[in-house]
Amino acid sequence: MKEFIKRLKNRILKREKINYEEAINLSRISIEDKDTLERLCEAANEIREKFCGNNFDLCTITNAKSGKCSEDCKYCAQSAHFTTGAEVYPLISKEKALEEAKKVEVEGAHRYSLVTSGRGLKGDSIECDKLEEIYRYLKDNTELSLCASHGISDEKALKSLFDSGVKTYHHNLESSREFYKNICSTHTYEERVETIKLAQKVGLQVCSGGIWGLGETEEDRIKMAFELQELGVFSVPINILMPIPGTPLENNKSLDPKEILKMIAIYRFILPEAYLRYAGGRIKLGDLQEKGIKSGINSALTGNFLTTTGTTIESDKAMVRRNGYEIK
Repeated sequence: MKEFIKRLKNRILKREKINYEEAINLSRISIEDKDTLERLCEAANEIREKFCGNNFDLCTITNAKSGKCSEDCKYCAQSAHFTTGAEVYPLISKEKALEEAKKVEVEGAHRYSLVTSGRGLKGDSIECDKLEEIYRYLKDNTELSLCASHGISDEKALKSLFDSGVKTYHHNLESSREFYKNICSTHTYEERVETIKLAQKVGLQVCSGGIWGLGETEEDRIKMAFELQELGVFSVPINILMPIPGTPLENNKSLDPKEILKMIAIYRFILPEAYLRYAGGRIKLGDLQEKGIKSGINSALTGNFLTTTGTTIESDKAMVRRNGYEIK
């Protein structure tokens, strides 16, 4: 297996792609085989160094509209289908959005995104007009790279966001095409893929990843990685499920931290040039969180996440620098 890892790594360094079966073979590495797992992580780190260098990217989000979502995503505290005690409030003002953006800009974040609950955004809606106003206000008053996360949106809405200064649209696939029906019934996987394609069509970059620990297999995670590769996604947030009381997944078993580490490394083999981004639930890695930064991770969502607690920007900056990265 160690020779197999080395061969794949050398092919990737020559800009060749690995295939699905080869990635599946990597997933068969036992997490109890410490030496082979270490070789995998070291190889992933070499790939990251080759294609991404030592720059580290920090992004932040604000929960700009919370609760009463019509969709039934089984992991989500904001779904109206479940009783979770999540906060409920309408879209925040442009002044509040700027206040939040300025806080993280001063602390050293590079990207800033508004995230809103709900199925998605329509181009002819009042909410779309309000968001366009907010993003223009942020663009005029900060140096942050603006991102947006507003669900399954149509082309007109996405073009409006792009025209108002948004550079990146965030829209997760969440899992594999085959597994998705197990976590949501109110919209389809194909609708999510179509939103990504429309965002790219109007000129937006796309940030898209998923959640591990929903009950999916390693094969599902690998299938999602290849879907992201095919879509040409440049930033891949890696979320680890934080089971929320009141949701159908509240009793899901936690993933072994070494399993998470192994999959991070495999994602770097499949997506050598992407920003692999620590996102929600990375505290599930425990003491291995810094090891992940030496196994393919080169970006992070930092600060407080939607309905689960994140980390501070300052502590993340210190961790990143300890591991030899430069903050962009």
